[in-house]
Amino acid sequence: MRALMMASIALTVVAGPLLGQSEALAEAGEVARDAWQRQATAVMMEQATRGIRVQLPGADPSAALSRKQGAALLTEYLSGAVEVETTVRTARVVAAGRGYVELRRRYRVAGTEEIRTETILLGYREEGDRWVLAELRITRN
Repeated sequence: MRALMMASIALTVVAGPLLGQSEALAEAGEVARDAWQRQATAVMMEQATRGIRVQLPGADPSAALSRKQGAALLTEYLSGAVEVETTVRTARVVAAGRGYVELRRRYRVAGTEEIRTETILLGYREEGDRWVLAELRITRN
């Protein structure tokens, strides 16, 4: 019984910081979701403090881009699309200081009624007390 109680206390001590990390990561994911839904690429890139790697469908991953370059690339990618819905599917801390957020994007190509779906994977690094965007990958479903 005592061993079980000690294990429970140890788990709480270890999991406590991870729960805080998860909540902060989920908040970062919600900011990204809102920015994507509004096609506010500059707002999304504000989450990136260093070079960000971007991979668009059908292209190789980019070298590390500045926030300004990343925003310009995403603005070009999003041009001609009308957002229908963007949702956070998951936000998960995968290791100390590393996490990812998965967004599901539903959109229409301007002038059409067909709804298309993409998955947006956002890789984050923890810096200090916040999560910063390090990588963005888009896959078509």
